[in-house]
Amino acid sequence: MRSDKKRWWIIGLLCFAALVNYVDRNNLSVAAVPVMEDFDFSPAVAGTLMSAFFWTYTLLQIPSGWAVDRFGLRWTYGLSFLIWSLSSAAIGLARSFNQILVFRLILGVGQAAVQPVSLTYIRTNFDDEEQGFPTAVYVLGMNIGPAVGAFLGGALLEELGWRQVFILTGLIPCVWLIPWFLLAPSGRAKLTSQDQPPTAKVPLRKLFANPAVWGITITAFFYSYFWYFVMSWLPAYLVMERGMSDRDMGIYTALPYIAMAVVSPSAARLADHWARRTGRPILVRKIFIISGYLLGSSTLLLIWTESAQAASAILIFALASIGLTSANYWALTQAISPRAFVGRAIGYQNTISNLAGICAPMLTGILVGESENFSSSIAFAAVSLWIAAASYAFLVRESSASEIKGLFAGEKRPS
Repeated sequence: MRSDKKRWWIIGLLCFAALVNYVDRNNLSVAAVPVMEDFDFSPAVAGTLMSAFFWTYTLLQIPSGWAVDRFGLRWTYGLSFLIWSLSSAAIGLARSFNQILVFRLILGVGQAAVQPVSLTYIRTNFDDEEQGFPTAVYVLGMNIGPAVGAFLGGALLEELGWRQVFILTGLIPCVWLIPWFLLAPSGRAKLTSQDQPPTAKVPLRKLFANPAVWGITITAFFYSYFWYFVMSWLPAYLVMERGMSDRDMGIYTALPYIAMAVVSPSAARLADHWARRTGRPILVRKIFIISGYLLGSSTLLLIWTESAQAASAILIFALASIGLTSANYWALTQAISPRAFVGRAIGYQNTISNLAGICAPMLTGILVGESENFSSSIAFAAVSLWIAAASYAFLVRESSASEIKGLFAGEKRPS
């Protein structure tokens, strides 16, 4: 198979794996209401179980980035995929809070390598100005995954019950492992002479003195707080606050994610084109990202919306707006990071992102349990996007991004 054709087949496999990744991690959110009813869990307890996935997932982000850089993509991802699939299926057999907790923790272990593997492959096989579209194809799986999981989950909940949702979606996708082991590169990523690691360590104080690092850090947390609030509690919100059936919940949860999936690759291609024409990829991607955050905060209107149809329209618009951001958010980090360190850079960013994944489900469960509505949780999430937009606007500048590469051997500072 030709190298160019093969790399796009691998992008397709990464896209599908991302889809399965989000189906499996979100199954508990889709099944939250019947699980709470079966085990007599409060919203706070359900939020803890949703959050538990991120405890191990977050802890292993930086080690996973190191493993990708050190041992390569094929075996790192193959083993990870198998671990998370089996642990997800096992939740369907759980009989107690502790058993669900353990399987959610193992699920987090298995999925920790997803972002480092996927984005390292894109970074090392596509030039800076063409990374937006392959990133968007990969992110498409992340966007469609919650939609597929919600739609299938809603249908299966009514027909077979919540346990079968976990078992079927955990085991069937394991067939993905066959083409992955046939096509994925077996060695470490090939680096050019410019991309070789520096002979001397870069002092962390210099790296963290750079405003762009803090901008990425702050944005990663607050953007992800919004994202994980939506992913963790949107299905339960539609059932508990909007009174929808399981089947309707699946449909109305899927629609906003589909809108985001449609917008994301188009926005990425437009950003790629604009970046090539202007020669300023960081500025271009910032514009898309900030615009998406500001428009996405329209979820705040849900607090004053009475009809389920109007609420659905708001959610579709808000997540379609986030589609402007999703691929460009990752492409911007890739553009800033020296290639030899991209696995660890993505691992760091994902670590910060998933600290929000720990907080959002738990805090939302507590707030919903105490107030018996979602208003304060919705407000928290919308304001988080405002903070993320401000952080990128004022801290992530082209000059600061260039200085990061200048800290590493083989990367030149601008004159």
